[in-house]
Amino acid sequence: MPETDSPCPVPNPAERSCWLPRCRTSPRAARQELRSFLLPHPSGEVLLPTGELLVSELVTNAIRHARTPLDRLILVRYRLSPDPDTLRIEVHDADSEKPTLRNTSDSDEAGRGLLLVHELATHWGCSPRPHGIGKFVWCHISPELAAA
Repeated sequence: MPETDSPCPVPNPAERSCWLPRCRTSPRAARQELRSFLLPHPSGEVLLPTGELLVSELVTNAIRHARTPLDRLILVRYRLSPDPDTLRIEVHDADSEKPTLRNTSDSDEAGRGLLLVHELATHWGCSPRPHGIGKFVWCHISPELAAA
């Protein structure tokens, strides 16, 4: 068997991505992926509760509000920066419309997802997808904020 000069690519342990269908079980799948990504890292346990909540909200928004065909997939990407252990979550969908914070009343049963992201993330925003249609909504979570 011939050998090759180039080694097999090694996955970056500080990044992970997954494609999810637009269905009601995808927020749970995104949380499970995040859990398996974060727990091997030293700061993973501190980032996990806030990370699970925010990835659930962002994936749910992509499922409920993206005006795209149901067969389009959602890309979820996680990245852990070593200095100062900041978790970045990105949720990509094929809808170009940016999300907006809504004013909700105490009796509203929905509509608080982005408010939670706004309150619990260190930073968050929305960007157009490079080389493609749609957008991605991202947030950063730091251990100091997650532990509070």
